[in-house]
Amino acid sequence: MEIKNKAVNLMPDIAAQARAQVAGKLDWVGMNEIEMPILLDVGEGRQVERVARVSAFVDLGKADKRGIHMSRLYLHLDRALAEHSVTPASLRHLLRDFLDSHHDLSSNAMLRIDFDHMIRRPSLKSDNSGWKRYPISIIASQQGKAFALELAFQVIYSSTCPCSAALARQLIQEQFRKDFAGRKLVDHDSVVDWLGTEEGILATPHSQRSAADIRLQLAPTFEAFPFTRFIDVIEGALKTPVQAAVKREDEQAFALLNGRNLMFCEDAARRVQSALEQEERVEDFWARCSHFESLHPHNAVAIVTKGLEGGYRPIDGHPTGWKE
Repeated sequence: MEIKNKAVNLMPDIAAQARAQVAGKLDWVGMNEIEMPILLDVGEGRQVERVARVSAFVDLGKADKRGIHMSRLYLHLDRALAEHSVTPASLRHLLRDFLDSHHDLSSNAMLRIDFDHMIRRPSLKSDNSGWKRYPISIIASQQGKAFALELAFQVIYSSTCPCSAALARQLIQEQFRKDFAGRKLVDHDSVVDWLGTEEGILATPHSQRSAADIRLQLAPTFEAFPFTRFIDVIEGALKTPVQAAVKREDEQAFALLNGRNLMFCEDAARRVQSALEQEERVEDFWARCSHFESLHPHNAVAIVTKGLEGGYRPIDGHPTGWKE
């Protein structure tokens, strides 16, 4: 055993011993897309396990030092995520461990956890239900004594173009005038029957699958992450979230929702803005509503923030506020 320890002690540690080839401080150094299981609190004392992709970083504040101790970051991650559920408190403790293990090199630490959150959703009319996937990102940083926390997620919804709907109605009116021309009196049943024909719906407005990418800066007072609650807030504002299990009665109800909620991307962004402005523990937000146009080969996009001075400043510095 003594010989083994001596051999280990003789192993070179280039990162710790060698000087940097070119001196300079580095904003962030670490590892990206580490695959790990995580535990999540989902309410009522229940925990679920998810497969996550984790990114861990510290700054390198010593200009002459060659590198950081990446193995220390990994071991802290492995131990913390295996023993504790992901909460604001556990992330703050983990970031402090990063810095304690790099006390001679770093003063800032950052962590990002990406995973898919699954929610079972009831159908609109039938007694069925199905699973929906929501990509989630948690971003946390410890810079000196300041702890910051962000939650990012995506909601997929349907959008029907108001302009296209108006144009379609005009064509239907013109077809009605044509088919009923010369009649002084129009029989009620004849109109009802006509509305049930292809001529009665001669044109349809274009609809498309759309995405709301949301990024929230949270007050670090949450005991657990309210993933489902924030997703529900956005889906409730947009009113046309895509569906999982669908029978004919559900599809008809979905068509009605779309008809009652015609929206441009600007309308969608304002709905999201209004909903998030009512969330007291959301200190700032960034939201992007993208409509994947069926009319055009490009997307219609609207971006909105809370409007604080200086603009939205994501913890990880990503310019669009969402990992592409």
